[in-house]
Amino acid sequence: MAAPELALDLQFGSFAGAARHKALLPRAKVKRWIGMALAGPGELAVRIVGEAEGRALNAQYRHKDYATNVLTFDYAVEPVVQADLVLCGPVVEREAREQGKPLADHYAHLLVHGTLHAQGYDHETGDVDALEMEALEVLLLGALGISNPY
Repeated sequence: MAAPELALDLQFGSFAGAARHKALLPRAKVKRWIGMALAGPGELAVRIVGEAEGRALNAQYRHKDYATNVLTFDYAVEPVVQADLVLCGPVVEREAREQGKPLADHYAHLLVHGTLHAQGYDHETGDVDALEMEALEVLLLGALGISNPY
């Protein structure tokens, strides 16, 4: 089965350790991870940011004064998924270390997670929706050779 068509804009902000994150996230790998979660064609921008930018965006759009691991800005689902995914590199790295998993695997999980959000999945609307989204993430990550992140 061929992956859906994906136009990807991959960006890296300036933060301590950004070069290491960039080396872990080559364009082809990011496209593969996102493509695994896309049900159809997509146009996505992915930006890896530092804590200051992540915190500012989370405060502005979610009214939460901290940097979170991933923010999804979804604009359209049909006929093409259009979204921006913003991942906070230092938060992702800290979480991976705390959870004892490879940083690249955690990035894959969060990119799949954000891509599912861009298509209307939402784990914050109730237990059934959360279980559905989590099960799909586990299935998709398994197909990528990544163990259950939960």
